[in-house]
Amino acid sequence: MKERPYFVHESSYVDEPCDIGEGTMIWHFCHIMKNAKIGKNCRIGQNVFIASDVSIGNNVKIQNNVSIYTGVTLEDDVFCGPSCVFTNVLTPRSAISRNAPEFYRPTLVKRGATIGANATVVCGVTIGEYAFIGAGSVVTRDVPPYALVYGNPARVRGWACECGVRLQPVKGEATCAECGRQYQLLEWRVLRVPNTPDGFHD
Repeated sequence: MKERPYFVHESSYVDEPCDIGEGTMIWHFCHIMKNAKIGKNCRIGQNVFIASDVSIGNNVKIQNNVSIYTGVTLEDDVFCGPSCVFTNVLTPRSAISRNAPEFYRPTLVKRGATIGANATVVCGVTIGEYAFIGAGSVVTRDVPPYALVYGNPARVRGWACECGVRLQPVKGEATCAECGRQYQLLEWRVLRVPNTPDGFHD
C-alpha cells in the first residue's frame, strides 16, 4: 500500500475520495467528508469537521472545534481560530429541509485572512485578503481587504498589515511598526505599496 503524503491521526475519519495535499496534518477526532479538497501544508486541529466539496488552499491553519460546511472556500494562508463558526444556509428550519446545494450561499475567505476565536461568519459574504476578524465577532457583510473588524455585527474599526499587526495611519499612509510594509489608504480600501519591505525587522 502506497504511503500517503499527509498525516491523519488514527482517531480521525477521511472519507474517500478526497484530495489532500502533501505535508498536511489532520489531528484528533476530525471528520473529512468525500470530495473535500485540502491543499498542502495545512494544519487541522482537534475536532474539525470539513464537509463535502469544501475547498481549502495551501498553508491554512484551522484550530480546534471548527466546522466548515459545503459552500465555504478558504484560500491560501487563511487562519481559522478555535471554535469559529461558518454557516451555509440563511433560513434554516428543522421541519423544512434546506440541505441541498440550491439553498447554500457561498462564503469566500481570501488569501491571508484571519478569523478570530468564536467568530461567526454568516454565509454569502466575502472576506478580503489579509482581513482580520476579531474574536467573538459576527460577520454579516463583506469585509474589505486588510480591514480590522470586530463586534456584533462586525464593523471596520481599522486596518491590519499582512503580518497581522494593527496599522496606525497618518494622512492616508501607514507603515507597519513590526515588519515595515507600507500602505496607502483610499477611502474604504487599503493598497499595499509595491517594492516596500516584505519581512520582519531583525
